[in-house]
Amino acid sequence: MKISIIYTFRNRDSRRVKNSLDSLAKQTKQNFDVIFIDYGSDEDTALEIKNLLKKYDFASYIYLNTNKQPWNKCKALNFAIKQIKSKYCFIADADIIFHSKFTLELERLTEPNKAVYFQVGFLSEEESSKNIPFEEYKIKFLTNNEATGMTLFPVENLYSINGFDEFFHFWGAEDTDIHNRLKNAGCEIEYYDQELLLLHQWHKNFRSRETKELGKELQLSGIVEINHQHLIYNLENKITKVNDENWGNLADEKEFNELVASSPLVLPDKKSSIDHFLYYELPNSKNKVLSVQIKENKSEMKNKLKRILGKKIIEHYTLKEINDLFLLHIVSFYHNFPYSYKISEDLKSITFKIKK
Repeated sequence: MKISIIYTFRNRDSRRVKNSLDSLAKQTKQNFDVIFIDYGSDEDTALEIKNLLKKYDFASYIYLNTNKQPWNKCKALNFAIKQIKSKYCFIADADIIFHSKFTLELERLTEPNKAVYFQVGFLSEEESSKNIPFEEYKIKFLTNNEATGMTLFPVENLYSINGFDEFFHFWGAEDTDIHNRLKNAGCEIEYYDQELLLLHQWHKNFRSRETKELGKELQLSGIVEINHQHLIYNLENKITKVNDENWGNLADEKEFNELVASSPLVLPDKKSSIDHFLYYELPNSKNKVLSVQIKENKSEMKNKLKRILGKKIIEHYTLKEINDLFLLHIVSFYHNFPYSYKISEDLKSITFKIKK
Protein backbone atom coordinates (compact mmCIF):
# COMPACT_ATOMS: atom_id res chain seq x y z
CA MET A 1 0.00 0.00 0.00
CA LYS A 2 1.20 3.51 -0.89
CA ILE A 3 0.19 6.50 1.23
CA SER A 4 0.62 10.03 -0.13
CA ILE A 5 2.02 12.54 2.36
CA ILE A 6 1.08 16.11 1.42
CA TYR A 7 3.06 19.21 2.38
CA THR A 8 1.91 22.78 1.73
CA PHE A 9 4.52 25.51 1.90
CA ARG A 10 5.34 29.16 1.36
CA ASN A 11 8.52 30.99 2.37
CA ARG A 12 9.49 28.97 5.42
CA ASP A 13 12.87 28.02 6.84
CA SER A 14 14.43 25.27 4.71
CA ARG A 15 16.20 23.84 7.76
CA ARG A 16 12.88 22.76 9.26
CA VAL A 17 11.81 21.24 5.94
CA LYS A 18 15.06 19.27 5.77
CA ASN A 19 14.58 17.97 9.31
CA SER A 20 11.08 16.81 8.39
CA LEU A 21 12.12 15.07 5.17
CA ASP A 22 15.15 13.50 6.86
CA SER A 23 12.81 11.91 9.41
CA LEU A 24 10.76 10.44 6.56
CA ALA A 25 13.91 9.07 4.95
CA LYS A 26 14.50 7.14 8.21
CA GLN A 27 11.09 5.44 8.21
CA THR A 28 11.28 1.69 8.83
CA LYS A 29 8.69 1.19 6.09
CA GLN A 30 9.03 3.20 2.90
CA ASN A 31 5.37 2.82 1.98
CA PHE A 32 4.73 6.41 0.96
CA ASP A 33 5.40 9.19 -1.48
CA VAL A 34 5.52 12.92 -0.79
CA ILE A 35 3.82 15.61 -2.82
CA PHE A 36 5.24 18.99 -1.84
CA ILE A 37 3.12 21.97 -2.92
CA ASP A 38 4.95 25.31 -2.94
CA TYR A 39 2.10 27.83 -2.90
CA GLY A 40 3.99 30.80 -4.31
CA SER A 41 7.29 31.19 -2.43
CA ASP A 42 9.61 33.95 -3.58
CA GLU A 43 12.10 33.01 -6.30
CA ASP A 44 15.12 32.37 -4.07
CA THR A 45 13.21 30.29 -1.51
CA ALA A 46 11.49 28.28 -4.24
CA LEU A 47 14.83 27.41 -5.87
CA GLU A 48 16.34 26.43 -2.52
CA ILE A 49 13.41 24.15 -1.64
CA LYS A 50 13.23 22.66 -5.13
CA ASN A 51 16.92 21.71 -4.94
CA LEU A 52 16.43 20.29 -1.44
CA LEU A 53 13.55 18.08 -2.58
CA LYS A 54 15.71 16.59 -5.34
CA LYS A 55 17.70 14.77 -2.64
CA TYR A 56 14.70 12.62 -1.67
CA ASP A 57 13.60 10.07 -4.24
CA PHE A 58 10.19 9.69 -2.57
CA ALA A 59 9.32 13.38 -3.00
CA SER A 60 7.94 15.47 -5.86
CA TYR A 61 7.94 19.27 -5.88
CA ILE A 62 5.22 21.38 -7.52
CA TYR A 63 5.37 25.17 -7.68
CA LEU A 64 2.10 27.09 -8.07
CA ASN A 65 2.02 30.64 -9.47
CA THR A 66 0.20 32.10 -6.48
CA ASN A 67 2.90 34.37 -5.06
CA LYS A 68 0.65 37.39 -5.72
CA GLN A 69 -2.29 35.89 -3.86
CA PRO A 70 -3.03 35.43 -0.15
CA TRP A 71 -2.00 32.14 1.45
CA ASN A 72 -4.71 29.53 0.99
CA LYS A 73 -3.82 26.14 2.45
CA CYS A 74 -7.12 24.67 1.28
CA LYS A 75 -6.46 25.44 -2.38
CA ALA A 76 -2.95 24.00 -2.07
CA LEU A 77 -4.26 20.82 -0.43
CA ASN A 78 -7.09 20.41 -2.92
CA PHE A 79 -4.67 20.79 -5.82
CA ALA A 80 -2.52 18.04 -4.30
CA ILE A 81 -5.51 15.76 -3.65
CA LYS A 82 -6.42 16.02 -7.34
CA GLN A 83 -2.87 14.87 -8.28
CA ILE A 84 -2.46 11.79 -6.11
CA LYS A 85 -3.30 8.21 -7.08
CA SER A 86 -3.17 6.72 -3.58
CA LYS A 87 -6.30 5.67 -1.71
CA TYR A 88 -5.06 7.36 1.47
CA CYS A 89 -3.26 10.62 2.17
CA PHE A 90 -1.74 12.22 5.24
CA ILE A 91 -1.74 15.99 5.64
CA ALA A 92 1.69 16.88 6.98
CA ASP A 93 3.35 20.14 7.95
CA ALA A 94 6.79 21.42 6.98
CA ASP A 95 7.62 21.71 10.69
CA ILE A 96 6.85 18.10 11.65
CA ILE A 97 9.48 15.52 12.66
CA PHE A 98 8.22 11.94 12.31
CA HIS A 99 8.97 8.95 14.53
CA SER A 100 10.74 6.25 12.50
CA LYS A 101 7.74 3.91 12.71
CA PHE A 102 5.13 6.54 11.85
CA THR A 103 4.33 5.38 8.31
CA LEU A 104 4.19 1.78 9.51
CA GLU A 105 1.52 2.86 12.00
CA LEU A 106 -0.23 4.89 9.31
CA GLU A 107 -0.65 1.80 7.17
CA ARG A 108 -2.01 -0.17 10.13
CA LEU A 109 -4.60 2.56 10.75
CA THR A 110 -5.89 2.85 7.19
CA GLU A 111 -9.55 1.96 6.97
CA PRO A 112 -12.29 2.96 4.52
CA ASN A 113 -14.61 5.67 5.81
CA LYS A 114 -12.35 6.55 8.75
CA ALA A 115 -10.00 9.50 9.27
CA VAL A 116 -7.36 9.45 12.01
CA TYR A 117 -5.64 12.51 13.48
CA PHE A 118 -2.62 12.51 15.76
CA GLN A 119 -1.36 14.04 18.95
CA VAL A 120 1.66 16.32 18.41
CA GLY A 121 4.48 17.22 20.77
CA PHE A 122 5.57 20.86 20.48
CA LEU A 123 9.24 21.71 20.92
CA SER A 124 10.72 24.90 22.34
CA GLU A 125 12.90 27.18 20.21
CA GLU A 126 16.03 25.85 21.91
CA GLU A 127 15.00 22.20 21.56
CA SER A 128 14.10 22.69 17.90
CA SER A 129 17.67 23.74 17.13
CA LYS A 130 18.99 20.31 18.17
CA ASN A 131 19.62 17.36 15.86
CA ILE A 132 19.07 14.36 18.14
CA PRO A 133 17.09 11.08 18.06
CA PHE A 134 13.30 11.46 18.22
CA GLU A 135 13.02 9.94 21.70
CA GLU A 136 15.56 12.37 23.20
CA TYR A 137 13.66 15.58 22.48
CA LYS A 138 12.13 17.31 25.51
CA ILE A 139 8.48 18.13 24.86
CA LYS A 140 7.29 21.63 25.79
CA PHE A 141 3.60 20.68 25.57
CA LEU A 142 1.28 18.12 23.98
CA THR A 143 -1.76 18.85 21.84
CA ASN A 144 -5.15 17.39 22.73
CA ASN A 145 -8.08 16.24 20.62
CA GLU A 146 -8.96 19.85 19.73
CA ALA A 147 -5.87 20.15 17.49
CA THR A 148 -7.05 18.59 14.25
CA GLY A 149 -4.26 19.30 11.77
CA MET A 150 -2.23 16.12 11.28
CA THR A 151 -4.76 13.75 9.74
CA LEU A 152 -4.82 10.53 7.73
CA PHE A 153 -7.71 10.63 5.22
CA PRO A 154 -9.32 8.14 2.86
CA VAL A 155 -9.08 10.07 -0.42
CA GLU A 156 -12.50 8.88 -1.57
CA ASN A 157 -14.12 10.60 1.40
CA LEU A 158 -12.35 13.88 0.57
CA TYR A 159 -13.71 13.73 -2.96
CA SER A 160 -17.22 13.10 -1.65
CA ILE A 161 -17.27 16.50 0.11
CA ASN A 162 -15.30 18.45 -2.56
CA GLY A 163 -12.17 18.62 -0.42
CA PHE A 164 -11.17 21.44 1.90
CA ASP A 165 -13.32 24.58 1.98
CA GLU A 166 -11.53 27.11 -0.24
CA PHE A 167 -13.27 30.06 1.44
CA PHE A 168 -10.67 29.83 4.22
CA HIS A 169 -7.76 32.17 3.44
CA PHE A 170 -4.67 33.00 5.47
CA TRP A 171 -4.87 30.91 8.67
CA GLY A 172 -7.29 29.10 10.89
CA ALA A 173 -10.25 26.71 11.08
CA GLU A 174 -9.89 24.68 7.86
CA ASP A 175 -8.67 21.53 9.66
CA THR A 176 -11.53 21.45 12.15
CA ASP A 177 -14.01 22.29 9.40
CA ILE A 178 -13.12 19.29 7.26
CA HIS A 179 -13.44 16.99 10.28
CA ASN A 180 -16.90 18.41 10.97
CA ARG A 181 -18.04 17.99 7.37
CA LEU A 182 -16.69 14.44 7.14
CA LYS A 183 -18.66 13.58 10.29
CA ASN A 184 -21.77 15.08 8.69
CA ALA A 185 -21.15 12.83 5.68
CA GLY A 186 -20.94 9.72 7.89
CA CYS A 187 -17.16 9.34 8.11
CA GLU A 188 -15.70 8.15 11.43
CA ILE A 189 -13.08 10.44 13.02
CA GLU A 190 -10.56 8.87 15.41
CA TYR A 191 -8.00 10.61 17.64
CA TYR A 192 -4.66 8.83 18.11
CA ASP A 193 -2.73 9.53 21.32
CA GLN A 194 -1.60 6.04 22.34
CA GLU A 195 1.97 6.95 21.49
CA LEU A 196 3.67 10.21 20.51
CA LEU A 197 4.77 9.90 16.88
CA LEU A 198 4.94 13.53 15.74
CA LEU A 199 7.00 16.50 16.92
CA HIS A 200 6.47 20.12 15.89
CA GLN A 201 9.50 22.36 15.44
CA TRP A 202 9.23 25.86 16.89
CA HIS A 203 8.50 28.90 14.73
CA LYS A 204 6.77 32.24 15.16
CA ASN A 205 3.02 31.93 14.74
CA PHE A 206 0.96 33.85 12.21
CA ARG A 207 -0.90 35.98 14.74
CA SER A 208 2.38 37.33 16.12
CA ARG A 209 3.18 38.70 12.63
CA GLU A 210 -0.10 40.58 12.23
CA THR A 211 0.26 44.36 12.01
CA LYS A 212 -2.23 47.21 12.00
CA GLU A 213 -0.27 48.99 9.28
CA LEU A 214 0.12 48.04 5.63
CA GLY A 215 3.05 45.67 5.08
CA LYS A 216 4.67 43.82 2.21
CA GLU A 217 3.28 40.50 3.49
CA LEU A 218 -0.38 40.19 2.57
CA GLN A 219 -2.64 40.48 5.61
CA LEU A 220 -6.34 41.05 6.13
CA SER A 221 -7.49 42.51 9.43
CA GLY A 222 -10.03 40.30 11.21
CA ILE A 223 -9.68 37.31 8.87
CA VAL A 224 -9.09 34.83 11.71
CA GLU A 225 -12.41 35.85 13.26
CA ILE A 226 -14.16 35.64 9.87
CA ASN A 227 -12.73 32.15 9.33
CA HIS A 228 -13.98 31.11 12.76
CA GLN A 229 -17.45 32.45 11.95
CA HIS A 230 -17.44 30.46 8.70
CA LEU A 231 -16.48 27.35 10.66
CA ILE A 232 -19.49 27.91 12.94
CA TYR A 233 -21.76 28.54 9.94
CA ASN A 234 -20.78 25.24 8.29
CA LEU A 235 -21.19 23.40 11.59
CA GLU A 236 -24.59 24.85 12.52
CA ASN A 237 -25.96 24.30 9.01
CA LYS A 238 -24.60 20.72 8.87
CA ILE A 239 -22.74 21.48 5.64
CA THR A 240 -21.00 18.58 3.91
CA LYS A 241 -20.13 19.62 0.35
CA VAL A 242 -18.43 22.95 -0.31
CA ASN A 243 -16.76 24.68 -3.29
CA ASP A 244 -17.92 24.25 -6.89
CA GLU A 245 -17.06 21.57 -9.42
CA ASN A 246 -13.71 23.27 -10.13
CA TRP A 247 -12.33 22.69 -6.63
CA GLY A 248 -8.60 22.06 -6.63
CA ASN A 249 -8.10 23.82 -9.98
CA LEU A 250 -5.92 26.91 -10.40
CA ALA A 251 -5.23 29.39 -13.19
CA ASP A 252 -3.28 27.87 -16.06
CA GLU A 253 -0.10 29.37 -17.54
CA LYS A 254 -1.96 31.15 -20.35
CA GLU A 255 -4.28 32.92 -17.91
CA PHE A 256 -1.37 33.77 -15.64
CA ASN A 257 0.54 35.33 -18.56
CA GLU A 258 -2.52 37.39 -19.52
CA LEU A 259 -2.50 38.94 -16.06
CA VAL A 260 1.22 39.66 -16.22
CA ALA A 261 0.90 41.35 -19.63
CA SER A 262 -1.98 43.65 -18.68
CA SER A 263 -1.18 47.29 -17.88
CA PRO A 264 -3.05 48.71 -14.89
CA LEU A 265 -5.18 51.83 -14.98
CA VAL A 266 -4.79 54.26 -12.09
CA LEU A 267 -7.72 54.11 -9.69
CA PRO A 268 -8.01 57.14 -7.37
CA ASP A 269 -8.11 56.41 -3.65
CA LYS A 270 -11.22 58.54 -3.19
CA LYS A 271 -13.87 56.64 -1.27
CA SER A 272 -16.38 57.16 -4.07
CA SER A 273 -13.96 55.74 -6.69
CA ILE A 274 -13.00 52.71 -4.61
CA ASP A 275 -16.60 51.96 -3.64
CA HIS A 276 -17.83 52.27 -7.23
CA PHE A 277 -15.08 49.93 -8.43
CA LEU A 278 -15.75 47.29 -5.77
CA TYR A 279 -19.54 47.42 -5.84
CA TYR A 280 -20.20 48.03 -9.53
CA GLU A 281 -17.25 47.79 -11.94
CA LEU A 282 -15.71 44.63 -10.49
CA PRO A 283 -18.89 42.52 -10.14
CA ASN A 284 -20.17 43.58 -13.58
CA SER A 285 -16.93 43.07 -15.51
CA LYS A 286 -17.13 40.11 -17.93
CA ASN A 287 -14.85 38.39 -20.44
CA LYS A 288 -11.84 40.63 -19.92
CA VAL A 289 -8.86 41.39 -17.69
CA LEU A 290 -9.51 44.17 -15.20
CA SER A 291 -6.30 45.79 -13.98
CA VAL A 292 -6.00 48.74 -11.56
CA GLN A 293 -3.37 50.42 -9.43
CA ILE A 294 -4.14 52.54 -6.36
CA LYS A 295 -1.45 54.89 -5.12
CA GLU A 296 -0.91 56.46 -1.73
CA ASN A 297 -2.91 59.66 -1.22
CA LYS A 298 -0.51 62.61 -1.06
CA SER A 299 -3.12 65.22 -0.21
CA GLU A 300 -3.93 63.97 3.29
CA MET A 301 -2.16 66.91 4.98
CA LYS A 302 -4.25 69.35 2.94
CA ASN A 303 -7.39 67.48 3.96
CA LYS A 304 -6.41 67.70 7.63
CA LEU A 305 -5.98 71.46 7.27
CA LYS A 306 -9.35 71.77 5.52
CA ARG A 307 -10.99 69.80 8.35
CA ILE A 308 -9.52 72.24 10.88
CA LEU A 309 -10.84 75.16 8.84
CA GLY A 310 -14.24 73.53 8.49
CA LYS A 311 -14.02 73.27 4.71
CA LYS A 312 -15.58 70.49 2.63
CA ILE A 313 -13.13 67.75 1.69
CA ILE A 314 -13.05 64.76 -0.62
CA GLU A 315 -13.01 61.61 1.51
CA HIS A 316 -10.14 59.18 0.89
CA TYR A 317 -9.35 55.69 2.14
CA THR A 318 -5.93 54.89 3.54
CA LEU A 319 -3.99 52.22 1.65
CA LYS A 320 -4.47 49.87 4.61
CA GLU A 321 -8.25 50.39 4.43
CA ILE A 322 -8.15 49.79 0.66
CA ASN A 323 -6.07 46.66 1.20
CA ASP A 324 -8.59 45.23 3.64
CA LEU A 325 -11.56 46.11 1.42
CA PHE A 326 -10.00 44.55 -1.68
CA LEU A 327 -8.82 41.40 0.07
CA LEU A 328 -12.18 40.90 1.77
CA HIS A 329 -13.94 41.13 -1.61
CA ILE A 330 -11.40 38.76 -3.18
CA VAL A 331 -11.70 36.04 -0.54
CA SER A 332 -15.49 36.38 -0.45
CA PHE A 333 -16.37 36.55 -4.14
CA TYR A 334 -13.42 36.31 -6.55
CA HIS A 335 -10.87 33.77 -5.31
CA ASN A 336 -11.87 31.27 -8.00
CA PHE A 337 -10.97 33.67 -10.82
CA PRO A 338 -7.40 34.11 -12.10
CA TYR A 339 -6.10 37.16 -10.24
CA SER A 340 -3.02 38.81 -8.78
CA TYR A 341 -2.71 41.24 -5.89
CA LYS A 342 0.54 43.01 -5.07
CA ILE A 343 1.68 45.65 -2.60
CA SER A 344 4.68 47.63 -3.88
CA GLU A 345 8.07 47.37 -2.20
CA ASP A 346 7.81 50.95 -0.93
CA LEU A 347 4.28 50.27 0.43
CA LYS A 348 2.90 53.22 -1.56
CA SER A 349 0.72 51.42 -4.09
CA ILE A 350 -1.49 48.35 -4.61
CA THR A 351 -1.95 46.62 -7.97
CA PHE A 352 -4.91 44.30 -8.56
CA LYS A 353 -5.52 42.28 -11.72
CA ILE A 354 -8.31 39.81 -12.40
CA LYS A 355 -9.67 37.93 -15.41
CA LYS A 356 -13.44 37.49 -15.33
